[in-house]
Amino acid sequence: MGRKAKEPQKPSQSWLGTYGDMITLMLCFFVALYNPSEIDVTQMATITQSLQMNQTETITGGLSLSAGQLSDLGNKINSLPSLEKGKSLGTAKKKAVSLFAPDVKSNKITITSDERGLIITLLSDNFFEEGSAELNIEETRDTLLRLAEFFKSDEIKNKRFRIEGHTDNVIANSEKYPSNWELSAERAINVLHYLADYGVNENSFSVAGYADTRPKFSNDTAEGRAYNRRVDIIILDEGHF
Repeated sequence: MGRKAKEPQKPSQSWLGTYGDMITLMLCFFVALYNPSEIDVTQMATITQSLQMNQTETITGGLSLSAGQLSDLGNKINSLPSLEKGKSLGTAKKKAVSLFAPDVKSNKITITSDERGLIITLLSDNFFEEGSAELNIEETRDTLLRLAEFFKSDEIKNKRFRIEGHTDNVIANSEKYPSNWELSAERAINVLHYLADYGVNENSFSVAGYADTRPKFSNDTAEGRAYNRRVDIIILDEGHF
């Protein structure tokens, strides 16, 4: 009888573990290129969500990411806002936090962000008397000058801005301001006039008055009404021009 032919050995699958590790390291490398100090919270949340893979599914050989998951991750990364836009907004926010530190500390200004962009809020009671749209220049001149400096800076030179006036729900009802619509709009306009007087390009701005239609807090308390009386200056995201 002839010798029984030896069956060929099955190809080793051990390389899959190394390959999977390499892919994971590459993904970590590209994600690490996003500097957390220079992009906004929305971008970081999107990146984090895209990395939340289903850890219960594995592939024989140690490869822990399936082709479908890798494709989905690639699509999500490609759909992120541009890195340049993130850097620009991040740099603007860092400058604002640094420049307006005295005003934030004295509770004249707050700095936040949402889907519209970076928001600099002027707490109205520091800048206007109740029921008035005349700026309190003597008390807020330094803050207003810092605002003018900020809006002339290179970090935001190609951005668009919107100044929004807001009131509480107490009706103005005066000869000059028959309703809160006129009062909120006039306050926003006066802030823009002041910035323009100090060299800010007013063509980059739009103005809106919202009266008491967009409160941040309940108008049932004096403190809530005080926070609702405000002027928001927004460095607009490209999608909100």
